[in-house]
Amino acid sequence: MDAFYSVMAGTCFALVGLWWSVVDRRKEWTKDAAMRSLAGGVYLSFLIPGVMSLAAQIGGENKLVWRSVFVLAALIGIFTVTRLLLRTRTAKSPGLFRRFWWVSILLYLLIGVFGAAPELAKPLGLQPLQVEGFLLALLVLIGHGLAWDFLTEPAA
Repeated sequence: MDAFYSVMAGTCFALVGLWWSVVDRRKEWTKDAAMRSLAGGVYLSFLIPGVMSLAAQIGGENKLVWRSVFVLAALIGIFTVTRLLLRTRTAKSPGLFRRFWWVSILLYLLIGVFGAAPELAKPLGLQPLQVEGFLLALLVLIGHGLAWDFLTEPAA
């Protein structure tokens, strides 16, 4: 799992940097409050899983570290995505991934549940960090889709 979380952290932080470059090139996004919020949401779609991946590595044998970070990050993810969805309801017609962005709230909820009660992974035949890794991968996949929605949207 160390190798997975190492790659996941590196990938997520690389995507954060790439997204900064994209936003820098699309100045019209920063002029509109809704678009700026949505672009920030894509940023968080990569940053939050990156931070959780770092915690999984730093925690090592200390389960309290990764569990605490995963629960806190899940709460932040739920709050920010819910807030973004409410603030941007009237934004331009959403692409496929923006239409289903609410799914990330469910993923964050599951991440928080497995972080708070890792024993729930046993009936699945998996280690808790394996379940969390799968959920993080789905979050990053949604982030990729959101980035695609933005990049294929016509410039203003």
